[in-house]
Amino acid sequence: MVSARRIAAASLFVLALGGAAAPHKDWRDLNHNGRLDRYEDSRAPIDTRVTDLLGQMTLAEKAGMLLHGTLPTPGSSIGFAGKVYDADATAKLLNERHISSFITRLVVSPSELAAQNNAMQKLAEASRLGIPATISTDPRHHFQATLGASTTGGGFSLWPDTLGFAALGDANTVRRFGDIARQEYRAVGIHMALSPQADLATEPRWPRFAATFGSDPAEVSRLAGTYVEGFQHGRTGVRADGVATVVKHWVGYGAEPEGFDGHNYYGRNAQLSDAAFAQHVRAFDDSLAVRSAGIMPTYVIVHGPKIAGKAIEPVAAGFNKQLLTGLLRGEKGFSGLIVSDWSITRDCPQACVAPDAANPQTPASIGTPWGMETADKTARFAKGIEAGIDQFGGADDPAPILDAVAKGLVSETRIDESVRRVLRLKFEQGLFDNPYVDEAAAARIVGNPQAQQQADAVQRASQVLLRNDRATLPVAPGKRIWLHNVDAAAARAAGFTVVEDPSEADIALVRTATPFETLHPHHFFGARQHEGRLDFRADDKDVQAIARASADVPTIVAVEMDRPAILTAIEPMARALIVTFGASDAAVLDVVTGRAVAKGRLPFSLPRSLADVEAQSPDLPDDGPAPAYPRGAGILLKATDGRE
Repeated sequence: MVSARRIAAASLFVLALGGAAAPHKDWRDLNHNGRLDRYEDSRAPIDTRVTDLLGQMTLAEKAGMLLHGTLPTPGSSIGFAGKVYDADATAKLLNERHISSFITRLVVSPSELAAQNNAMQKLAEASRLGIPATISTDPRHHFQATLGASTTGGGFSLWPDTLGFAALGDANTVRRFGDIARQEYRAVGIHMALSPQADLATEPRWPRFAATFGSDPAEVSRLAGTYVEGFQHGRTGVRADGVATVVKHWVGYGAEPEGFDGHNYYGRNAQLSDAAFAQHVRAFDDSLAVRSAGIMPTYVIVHGPKIAGKAIEPVAAGFNKQLLTGLLRGEKGFSGLIVSDWSITRDCPQACVAPDAANPQTPASIGTPWGMETADKTARFAKGIEAGIDQFGGADDPAPILDAVAKGLVSETRIDESVRRVLRLKFEQGLFDNPYVDEAAAARIVGNPQAQQQADAVQRASQVLLRNDRATLPVAPGKRIWLHNVDAAAARAAGFTVVEDPSEADIALVRTATPFETLHPHHFFGARQHEGRLDFRADDKDVQAIARASADVPTIVAVEMDRPAILTAIEPMARALIVTFGASDAAVLDVVTGRAVAKGRLPFSLPRSLADVEAQSPDLPDDGPAPAYPRGAGILLKATDGRE
């Protein structure tokens, strides 16, 4: 563990505001002046410490606090590559641009990540005021991973995707997950979770469906609030040992026409009615009630509803004062940090608007300034700050903020408001007193067997059994089984004999996933997201495997659903249908054999056809024609030992 600098001379304890301090044997001389300043005194009230530090900051240092940058790795300024941070580049961000909030994208072992974060905090401690860094992350505990939005690996315990928790609907399970994830994050020196998504999932084709809690606004609200409670370690805001949550994306993100995502130029608009908008807002209520430390506005431009009787200005939420200052801070009473989504102040050049094979969109051409495309960067920062933004995600240059102040577009008083919020959170989490972690302990805590055992149990319980014709499940071990997209070793471990041809089998198990298309292959995110169709078709390889198997033996089909799948083409061939939301082969096989019980219920309805999807309103939950399976569908069997 890295030791913080300690000075223990009682004669030096002079308060910055005058008067002698009582002896205080452990403190960190963060501004290197040889005396105890009020902001360095752990005994002083947080507001006092914030005021003292704010008074010592230059305008340039304050401007840097409004940026939430990325910890760079060698060869990658946005940290997508490499196993260590770029120390020289990080030092420049800390000392020259005065940034002290960063997302980490490293995927390394827990002890290595802890060591890297400690080294980065040592660089922060050496800066003029020694302001510790807040380190954030996208989700790391789930199966789904999309570059730039979520990740997996690095030894963290592996749980179902958020929809799996929605399928169980059990607040205690969500709270337990949040508490374990909290401990794992803090063990490696991560302080902020850029999650959960409290987005109401109303458009079935939307690529970010899997990270939501489904389509029922009350359930989304309840479970997202419990998630916040688990991560922050309490219902009254973040505690010193908690992880600050940034709930996203305020508001209406899940209602995008055709499911096209707001990271992309072609997905920058969403149309909602007043009634639908109220449901999307409702999904955030419980997160606000338990005082989530942060809120992240959506990328999209919301069209249609009125706020306080006025039409919403056609700019993205990060620039929208009605949505942030009026609705979120005013009507909802939110007093925490508002962190913009990434890159809203960056330009969207031709390779962002309409990339092609010869000129594809790369990270260098990612920009999401929707509604402010023609404005310059100074105007975008000024618009965002005046709207209510406290920090700009993915930004690392304070010059436009300083320019906005110099031009009178933003006052220093307004800057101070945001800086106070950023500093307060650092003090609440104890970072000024000790931002370092025990690297050896990180290896013991992260992904420990007890945590993974609980995660494995949720992988099993969160599955949904939709069909079980002729009591196909459970299947007794010892049977001969034909597999498709299932690890043979896992099946053997479950007690089956694996065969090479369905004609030799007693039973078949096929794993598949919701179909998708890559409709925008030259856009950075469009190339990685699942868009378009949801229906299985005869020429799909997995459908052909199901047809081959079902011609000979009873066939069990397990469908991984990151979006609501249309099962019409495969249903007649499946003797049993299981829905998963992030589950290992071993977890699926335990449900097949009855060693575990699938307790889930669908957290959204399943449409009968793509035409039905196109007929529905993208802003309303489960509003299309009569579904194949309604929200809440699921069959509960007994385990082989008689337990339910």
